[in-house]
Amino acid sequence: MTCCMRHLPFQLSLVLSTLFYFSSCLSSLLGFRSRGLRPGRFDWMVIALGVLAQSWFLMTQGAMEHACPIRTLPEVMIFLSWAIGLFYLVVGTTYRISLMGAFSAPLILALQSIALLLPGAKMPLESSINPWIELHAALSLIAFGAFGLASISAIMFLVQEKQLKSQHPTTIFHYLPPMRLLEAVTLRLLWLGWVLLSISFAAGWLPSHSISGMKFGISLLVWGSYVLTLFLYHKHRVGAHHLALMAILIFFFALMIFPVMRYISGLYF
Repeated sequence: MTCCMRHLPFQLSLVLSTLFYFSSCLSSLLGFRSRGLRPGRFDWMVIALGVLAQSWFLMTQGAMEHACPIRTLPEVMIFLSWAIGLFYLVVGTTYRISLMGAFSAPLILALQSIALLLPGAKMPLESSINPWIELHAALSLIAFGAFGLASISAIMFLVQEKQLKSQHPTTIFHYLPPMRLLEAVTLRLLWLGWVLLSISFAAGWLPSHSISGMKFGISLLVWGSYVLTLFLYHKHRVGAHHLALMAILIFFFALMIFPVMRYISGLYF
C-alpha cells in the first residue's frame, strides 16, 4: 500500500498530461466542426501544461531509477511525446505557427495513450550506468522529437498545398501559414534532428561495449534515409512536396520499428 501511494503522484502526472493533450485535440475538433477555429493561445497553454506534467513524471522516474527514464517501451513513448511537445513549444512560438498545436496534439496524445496501455514491466537495473549510453539513448529520442515535429509541419504543408489547389478551400485554409514557411520549418527540423542523431551515434561508439550490429544497421538505415532526403532536396532533385512526403514516411517508419529497436537494445532504445 505504501509503495502504491508513493507511486501515485507521478502516475497522476501522466493522467493529467493525457487530459491536457486530449483537451487540445477536443478544442481543435470542435473548432473545425463549428468553423470557429481560434488556434494559438489555448493550444499552446494546454500543451505546455502537458509537457510540464510529463517533465514531472520523467524527473521522478529518473530519480527513482538513477538513470534516464527510457528503460521500457512505455517510457520511451512518453519521452518521445515529451520531446515533440517541447519542440512544438519552441517552434510554434518562434515561427508564430499557431495552428501547429492542433496538428501536434493528436500525435502526442496517441503516443502517450499507447504508453499508458502497454505493459510496464521493469528491466533489471545495471550495477553501473554508462553515461555515454545514457547520452546516446536520450539524444536519439530527442532527435526523433525533432523529426516528429518535422512530420507534423510536413503534414500541414501538404494540407495547405491541397487547399491552394482546391476550388473550394475550407476554413483551415485561412489559419494555415504560408507554404514557404512550412517548408522552411520542416527543413530546419530535419537538419536539427539529423545533427542530434549524428551526435547520439558518436556517443554510442564511445563506451567500451559497442552497439549491437543489428541495432546499428537499423539506426544507420534511418539516419541514411534522412541524409538522402536532405541531399536530394539541396541538389534540387526533389521539391518541397517530396521533402514533406519523405519527412512523414521516414518518421512513421522509424516509429513502427521502435519496438524492434527496444527489443534489440536490451535495456535502452
